[in-house]
Amino acid sequence: MAGIGHNNGPKQLGLGWQKQCWTQSRNALIGKRMPIEVVRTRIRRARELGLEYPQYASILLGSGRDVIGFLFTVDGLQLKLRKRLEMPDTVQDKLRRLEHVSLMSFAPSGEAPAAFLREVSNVAGVPFLSAAPEVEGVLGWSGARAAVRAVLDPLKMPSGGVVMIGTRESEARMAQAAKMSRFIPSGAFFGTVGANSA
Repeated sequence: MAGIGHNNGPKQLGLGWQKQCWTQSRNALIGKRMPIEVVRTRIRRARELGLEYPQYASILLGSGRDVIGFLFTVDGLQLKLRKRLEMPDTVQDKLRRLEHVSLMSFAPSGEAPAAFLREVSNVAGVPFLSAAPEVEGVLGWSGARAAVRAVLDPLKMPSGGVVMIGTRESEARMAQAAKMSRFIPSGAFFGTVGANSA
């Protein structure tokens, strides 16, 4: 007997049925093997984004959409906040090679996002389009979503097309709460050994 609030709809058939439907639909659309031109296009796009092809393919499969932006945490950019902002050469080089993708960042606590945006764009040698204050402390799911939306909303950017680059487990949870397409540890993204990784 159905409980209070039940709409007497059909029983859910589970993930196995959804996977079967998805597989059949995909096969009807492109066949059992992906055309080589699609693979080549994806390899080219992975290069533009500075990602390995398996990493990019995994993001596509998981989110169902292309990567349109990267959101960096302050630690994710491996910045050194001294008298003036400093960024490792390896980070600068990688950022300068990225193509057809929007760059965004959290600003360090206590620093005006607009000023940080100008400074980080100058130091990196590439334009960062949006910044919002980095939130300190433990955030609930709604707080994490709000922190990410503060960076993405000025650009009307959907979180599902944005990858977060950071260093902490709390940042990975923030990306998950905001339904971002992926969280990638900074050391893995920039290929640096000394970076902390989640």
